[in-house]
Order: sequence, then structure tokens, then C-alpha cells
Amino acid sequence: MKKFECPDFVLGNTLTEEQLAFFHKFGVIKFKNFLNAESVQLFIREIGRIEKQWLDEGREKVNGIPLKFGKDENGNKMIQRMCFLSLFSDSFHELLQDPRVVALIGLLYPYEGRIAENEKDGLILNSYVRMPDSSFTQMGWHTDSPRDLFLGQKIMPMLNVGIHLDTTPFENGGLRVLPGTHKQNMIRLLFGKKYFIDNNPDPREIGFDVNAGDLTVHDGRIWHRAQQSPLYGEASRRRVLYVPIITGKYMPKHANSKTPFYHRFASKVQN
Repeated sequence: MKKFECPDFVLGNTLTEEQLAFFHKFGVIKFKNFLNAESVQLFIREIGRIEKQWLDEGREKVNGIPLKFGKDENGNKMIQRMCFLSLFSDSFHELLQDPRVVALIGLLYPYEGRIAENEKDGLILNSYVRMPDSSFTQMGWHTDSPRDLFLGQKIMPMLNVGIHLDTTPFENGGLRVLPGTHKQNMIRLLFGKKYFIDNNPDPREIGFDVNAGDLTVHDGRIWHRAQQSPLYGEASRRRVLYVPIITGKYMPKHANSKTPFYHRFASKVQN
């Protein structure tokens, strides 16, 4: 396991040839200072507002996708995985229209992509905090591709765009990827590791130093995981918004959508 020194890329309204070449080689890229400090705090407040609303309502799912719950450092119930956030917030909806986010669709070329605001799980928040009662402090090795099979369609390219709301040094856990595995064959994609069960470090894996406001993108076909923080409480907190950029058939979710099978499976193996 090693820290990966990514060039100091800055995301503009168009991607550069250097950025495209880097991503296609490694399957992952980091852009510095996508959000300023004021915007980071705005989105943290929006998350708190929506979380309180959903807890007060006793909500357990959004558009068929289960929420994941835990407890904060004070023992209070919290939502550790939220979904479809942009459908409940003008600020998050506007974020998905940001020309810089739209520019990332170009990483899927030659495929035509779109931002999945009301597909898959929509705009996600993963809030990792390590407490004795927390159920979501890490995520085992996986790719994002098999969900296409569960939905009855062939595996298609997709991107997961992570917008980081907390500063997370490499040593404090966070995203780990096996660079280049987005080009692996189907056998390795489906059976290269034990999905979600395997949390073991891999000597080939890389991670990043991430500052609040940074943005990362990884190809959905790449093997990746979330490393558990060695710390507890507020010091361990990592809040990451994930924007899915997808291809293939348009499959919107709605209030009566059924819970996909893979969510039932993942709830049994993630911790």
C-alpha cells in the first residue's frame, strides 16, 4: 500500500489532454480545490438539514435504496449513507449542473454519458465515522460493475465522482484503488477478489492525501475500497459526496422503486 503522488490537476470547464491521458492510464484522477471552504460548509449544512428531516420522518429508504445508519461520537443516531440528495436540495441539484462536473463526462469517451441524478442511487453521501457502534467505517474491495448484471443489462462503463468534504491524509484511511484494473478482463472483474468481504490491503493498491474540497474520479470497473481510519470519533470522520456518471439505458428511480438485490447483499457484508 502506498500514497500516490497525483499531479496538481485543476478541473476546468474542459478536460486537458494530459488529464485524459492520466485517467485512461490509471483509471483514477484527483483534482485539487474543486470546492472552496465556503461551499464545503454550505454542503455540510445541507447534509445536516436533510439528515435531520429524514430522521424526524423515520425514513429508511429513498426511491427503494436503503439508508445506512450508525451513531455519532455522542451516541446519537446518524445516517452514514444517504442517497438521491440532489432531489431534496437546490444547492446539490445546482452542483450537478456545474460545467466542471459536466466536463467529466468526457472521461467516458467514446461512450455518451450522463449524470445519474435520478438513476442508480443518485447523489450519494458516504459519511464514515469510526465508533464502537458505527456500522459503516470501511468498505471492502469491489467494482461498481456487477450491479448492471443485477439490473439485467450488460456491464457498461461508468464513473464515480467523489467530492470530499473533509481533509483526509493518506494515513487516516479513505479511497484505495488498484490502478489500471479498469482494463481487466471480465473474469478478473467479476472474480478477482471477494466482493465487499475482502478488506485486506493489497501490495499494488494506492491512496491519496485528500483536502476538503478536492474531487476524485475513478472508473467504475476499477477495484477499489475504503480503508478504515485508525482514529475514533470526529477525528475519523470522512464525508464524501459521490456523483455517478453513467452510460446505457435510461432507468430512473421513483418512490415505488423496488430495492435492488445487490443492496440487500451489501448490507450483510459491509462494516
